[in-house]
Amino acid sequence: MSLETLGWSAHFRAQVADDEWSTTIPARVMRVRRGELVLQGAEIEVSIPSSSVPMESDDEDARSTLGDWVLLDSQTHQPVRRLDRSSLLKRKAPGKARGVQLIASNVDVIFIVSSCNQDFNLARLERYLVLAAEAGAMPVVVLTKADLCDDIAPYVSEAASLGPALMVECIDARDPNSANVLMPWCGPGQTVALLGSSGTGKSTLANTLAGTDYQRTAEIRDDDSKGRHTTSERVLLPLAGAGWLADTPGMREIQLLDVADGISAAFADVEALAEACKFRNCSHGNEPGCAVAAAVASGDLTARRVDSFRKLHAEESRNRESLAQRRSRERTFSKMVRDKVNGKRQG
Repeated sequence: MSLETLGWSAHFRAQVADDEWSTTIPARVMRVRRGELVLQGAEIEVSIPSSSVPMESDDEDARSTLGDWVLLDSQTHQPVRRLDRSSLLKRKAPGKARGVQLIASNVDVIFIVSSCNQDFNLARLERYLVLAAEAGAMPVVVLTKADLCDDIAPYVSEAASLGPALMVECIDARDPNSANVLMPWCGPGQTVALLGSSGTGKSTLANTLAGTDYQRTAEIRDDDSKGRHTTSERVLLPLAGAGWLADTPGMREIQLLDVADGISAAFADVEALAEACKFRNCSHGNEPGCAVAAAVASGDLTARRVDSFRKLHAEESRNRESLAQRRSRERTFSKMVRDKVNGKRQG
């Protein structure tokens, strides 16, 4: 398998010096298990501890994740360094943790999967669009279970309203012919990611695009149309179009962190109106001269979208402050430990 088939591009080639080709081998992280990375190169496949890849900083973003390119020593196959990414998909770690969870890197297109049933939720789609924009990947909304819906038009219309150039495809995830509309984004060397909550047909779609029954699927619950988690590890699946699909566990909790630019991009319509507000720090509520409120009053903008914009900004700011406080405590603790160690050595 060539490096280009694995997703190698000029972006990564430019980071490898001519003399490094004789001592190192490029390999991509194709699978992430707990504490272990499986990497594949043109003529090599190795498993290494995730902690063995050198980190240039202590930030969570410096950790290795699915889709990364790593230079391995050509003799020992030990990691030498990770190459800079072209994109990085991440979110706030779930639960009470205050860190960052890396999802996948070097992704070209993100399929945001939702279903034409009770799971369909515009606010959730907006969160995924923010993640995609922050990551630097192209989003495509994929509406599944079209065969089980009497009228798909309202779902398509509502999803398309979230962006002027947003692509929306409606498919039966079980039918290869129906899923073929996604193949233009799955060409040789291209990497796509699937994002979506459990029960939307994400694993079924992964099976269909890969042309194999790779991922286990589970029936959705009748009472609320929710699904069971069927994916416990992250993996790049080969696609029929010679591309790669980053299959990740379903996400029941999607909290935003360090995505201010993503919010601005996903809500470009609101941001453009906000530039005309009378006050620079306008909260788009009851302030005089608010261009956003005026657009809502005229029907050019929905109150729901403005409310979502304000809530996501508030959440992102809150999580960013919590992370900054945690990092400050960690730096203080690390300095204290170093000072004590140095004091003992001098003593």
